[in-house]
Amino acid sequence: MLTLDALLSDEALRQQEFPVIKDSLFLAHAGVTILPRRVTRTMQDYLEQCCLRMQEYPEAWKAVNETRVVAAELIGAKASEIALIGPTSVGLSLVANGLPWQSGDEVVCYLDDYPANVYPWTDLERHGVVLKLLQPAAPGAITPELVEASLTPKTKLVALASCHFLSGYRIEIDRIGRMLRERGILFCLDAIQTVGAFETRVDHIDFLSADSHKWMLGPMSAGIFYVREELQDMLRPSLLGSWNVRSPNFIAQEEIAFERGGRRYEPGALNISGILGMKAGIDLILEVGLPTISAQLLKLKARLHAGLQPLGFTFLGPDPHSINASCITTVQHPQRSLADISAHLTASNITTSLRHNRAGEPLLRFSPHFYNTEAEMDRVAQVIGGMA
Repeated sequence: MLTLDALLSDEALRQQEFPVIKDSLFLAHAGVTILPRRVTRTMQDYLEQCCLRMQEYPEAWKAVNETRVVAAELIGAKASEIALIGPTSVGLSLVANGLPWQSGDEVVCYLDDYPANVYPWTDLERHGVVLKLLQPAAPGAITPELVEASLTPKTKLVALASCHFLSGYRIEIDRIGRMLRERGILFCLDAIQTVGAFETRVDHIDFLSADSHKWMLGPMSAGIFYVREELQDMLRPSLLGSWNVRSPNFIAQEEIAFERGGRRYEPGALNISGILGMKAGIDLILEVGLPTISAQLLKLKARLHAGLQPLGFTFLGPDPHSINASCITTVQHPQRSLADISAHLTASNITTSLRHNRAGEPLLRFSPHFYNTEAEMDRVAQVIGGMA
């Protein structure tokens, strides 16, 4: 069993599990993660078997079903509530397109969220749905009080991100979810920026979507889509095929009858290679332990803040000791070019993310994962501080 202490105290083991660290420093997990060795080996083993037999061989199907189980464990759900589809936008669009909307229904969302969690809701305006756009005091700073103030008797659904992709502000999922459940309002969560990094339980969530290619340390286009069991008959699948509509012996029936559980949202052939890679990433997260990972991420954030603050950077989002802090650290600088700093970091084999806000102002985002070290955070400050 891999522990964080063992990983951080044994450089050979760390390089074995995460080969990227041999000659570079990857700090862009909020974008598209690198893959751990065990994830790529799992996918390679599957692909090698596909040279010898059909891609849907029995052991692969067994692993697919096991993926539903470990994914459910990760978010506190039932395996029957998990569909294995990605990317995140697919799950969010299934919610937007599958609910029975009436003209005048209201959806609460945030225009400056990541576009995947904006467009499915703005598109509903053509059906007469009314959008109530949140206006937080700071980017992503969506509080339970702000959400509550936006609610009316016509509010049908609140669609939020568990963590803002730029500011790293992590919302209070449970408080918001409890409040909405008491009022009979549906709660949909884009959870891609927290699943695998911080506890993201679905106790008071109705729908959740998250691809594996960020904090779950998995491949792109393999993800989990959660629909609360009691709502599966309400949320009609908007993608139909031979897998989610009952078709005995692959014969189309005169009437549409959906499969039960998460399968009802999976219309056709699954991305088995990606799903098995995602399972390997989730297994790694569960093996190390989510509370341990969360604590390490906040420790790295604090170390990064301590190194960058003396260099004149200003920080977007909460400080490392806030209950809303995540592993995302985004900075600006009043005098220096972030594009130049980003290019210098890239030339020094340090990968970060150069982003922009709605006003077009550049932002530099750092997003380490649990296998990174405090010494590596110090290296970032040293490299920037040593620029001519």
